[in-house]
Amino acid sequence: MKPLLVVLTGPTGIGKTETALKMAARFKCDILSADSRQIYREMCIGTAVPSIEERKNIRHHFIRSISIHDRYNAGKFEMEVIALLDRLFLTNPTAIMTGGSMLYIDAVCRGIDDLPDVDPEIRQNLIRKWETEGIESLRFELKKLDPDYYRQVDLHNPKRLLHALEMCIMSGIPYSRMRTNPQKERPFRILKIGLTADREIIYDRINQRVNRMIVAGLEKEAEALYPYRDYQALNTVGYREWFDFFEGKCTREETIEKIKSNSRRYARKQLTWFRKDREIHWFDIRDKELVIPFAEEYILQLKE
Repeated sequence: MKPLLVVLTGPTGIGKTETALKMAARFKCDILSADSRQIYREMCIGTAVPSIEERKNIRHHFIRSISIHDRYNAGKFEMEVIALLDRLFLTNPTAIMTGGSMLYIDAVCRGIDDLPDVDPEIRQNLIRKWETEGIESLRFELKKLDPDYYRQVDLHNPKRLLHALEMCIMSGIPYSRMRTNPQKERPFRILKIGLTADREIIYDRINQRVNRMIVAGLEKEAEALYPYRDYQALNTVGYREWFDFFEGKCTREETIEKIKSNSRRYARKQLTWFRKDREIHWFDIRDKELVIPFAEEYILQLKE
């Protein structure tokens, strides 16, 4: 029987960590984080990294393992996860990957598409457009060339906007169409489980979590990272809003509200992305105690 990777996902703030810990304890297996920001050791409070106590008895991977000064992306994550799973599955037929970074999850489950090399001239022209006309010009161009990807991408992330535009211009077809290559063959099975809730409940959980981050010292963490505010890793909800505050662009109260608002917006994008994946088995958080029995039944059926 092939080993099994259980992918536990859902919108930000839904409670993935708690459920993943219970599943890992039940199956006596490791947890791999599929969060593109929890991997940075300098970003702890704002990324809701599992506490030291939560990581005490369950071995975690890709948590605070690199620096914001290191270059990292979904392609590297794919290679490192596949290599790690090869080792983990030698001693345990089950592993859990949890997080809400859509590209990172797709990289492991489907594989990164083989995309063409970028023409340096096209890249420089787009960067010049961004620098002279602002990020809104990139959004406008992407909406025109690839409305499907425009609805999915983080519109505050210039790196992803630039990359999508590069691919559209070079290939002459929408970037979203280029990202639909057949799924790579994996030497393990994949069970995708999603946690969700009514939108009002998700929003309330997000607001409460932001409040806890503020109490835990998010402002000081962001202040320590302010000198590196131009790093791609720090173009992240919970940090970039504080950077505006430090520059006098908004009040403290406005900053906190922006973090909540942008977190809610990100959750909506996550749900839009995940709902296109028909392989995800969804559970309302009111029924989260059914997740482990469901996974157990799935494993039992594989053995029959």
